[in-house]
Parts: sequence; structure tokens; C-alpha cells
Amino acid sequence: MSVESAPRLLVVEDDADLRALVSERLRAEGYAVETAETGPDALARADASPPDVVILDVMLPGLDGLEVCRLLRAKLPRAYIVMLTAKAGEVDRVVGLEVGADDYVTKPFSLAELVARVRAGLRRLRLEAEPARTDDEAPLVFSAGDGAGDLRIDPVKREVRRGDEVQHLTVKEFELLLYLARHPERPFTRLQLLEHVWQIRYEGYDRTVDSHVQRLRAKIEDDPGNPRFIRTVWGVGYKFAP
Repeated sequence: MSVESAPRLLVVEDDADLRALVSERLRAEGYAVETAETGPDALARADASPPDVVILDVMLPGLDGLEVCRLLRAKLPRAYIVMLTAKAGEVDRVVGLEVGADDYVTKPFSLAELVARVRAGLRRLRLEAEPARTDDEAPLVFSAGDGAGDLRIDPVKREVRRGDEVQHLTVKEFELLLYLARHPERPFTRLQLLEHVWQIRYEGYDRTVDSHVQRLRAKIEDDPGNPRFIRTVWGVGYKFAP
């Protein structure tokens, strides 16, 4: 997050009245707000001026919000993405989280609720940008044993390295890895991981855990098909093997 200027927000919404209402309220909160009406416009604006927080409608013309989210997440792994949807179905929420959204707000919503979500996201980003290390936040280092280099997880910098190479993780990927690594050899069910990492207690989100584990393995494992660190515990869920 930019520390020398106001946080940058991008509001992507095809409803002109709602877009104006949301952006006006966020500007009143002191944020630098840009707006976009379509998916391609959002991607172009994010390229020109990377936002700290993206407020993204799911139902966009042409390129829908889920695809925009996936593309933005690939470009901006540390941005905080809040999705807006008129759909209340669990499936829509699951898909949104799987493509990289950090939070979800269902229409109709109050502006106060949306501002609170934005503030929470910015607090998280601020912790990454301006850390204050304590004794129990020392980096966790694990030997790979496969010649690819040690795995180093820095809770304060929110940085993950495999050998000398920095691995670019999303917010939830990092939190999932850190949670597992802080409880080595302890098997967790998907429901337990949802509760601790996502603060969600619904079994319908199980696929979200699986998709995040797959992406984590692709980033930190030498052979994702034969993982060294994040192991599957059949009939239970997952564990971290130090």
C-alpha cells in the first residue's frame, strides 16, 4: 500500500448511480478513488495506477467480475479485492473466493458496511507495509530436503521465499500457509481451516480450501504433484510437514 499518499481505491460497477454513490462516499473518507464501468476499463486503470483496494461488481457487461478478479489477482497479488453481488447463493461466493477475492458484500448493502470492509482491508495492507516485529514473529524456516532451497515464511514482512526466490502469494494464500506452518504435523479439516483462515463456518466452501492449497503447492513445492510441505491427510484434510 502506498504510504506517502491516500490509499488508492478502484470501484468497478456498471450501474452509474451506484458507482457515483459508492465513489462519493469513499472520497469523503479521504481515499483516492477511480472508477470503471466495464471489465476491460478496470484492467486498464489498474495497469495505469495499481489500486490498494478494488471494489468489484460480479455482474459486469462483456467481461464479468469473476474473470476480472482472476486477472487482477494475477497482476496485483497484494491488492485487497471486495466483490459486490446481487446473488446470495453460496456457489457464487465460493467461486468468487476461488478466483482470488478477499471479501464479499451482497446487495443491497449499507455504505457504512462497505466502508468498514475497506478499512479492514487497508489495515491488513498497512501491517504488511509498516511492520513492527515482536519476538514471537520471527521468520519460520523449513528445510526443503529436495535441493530446491529452504522455505522461509516471514510473518511481519508477509513474505515467502523458496531458496532465494520470493513467492508472490495472495492475502489468503499467505494466511493459510502461515496458519498451517505454525501448527506443524497437525491435521486440519477443511472446515477448521475455513473457520480459522476465512472466518467462515459453512461446509459449502470446502472447494475454496482445495483451490488455495493447489495454488500454494504450485508456488512453494518443487513437485506440486508430490508435495513436500503441504500434505494431504486422507479422510481428514491437510497438514504442514516441516
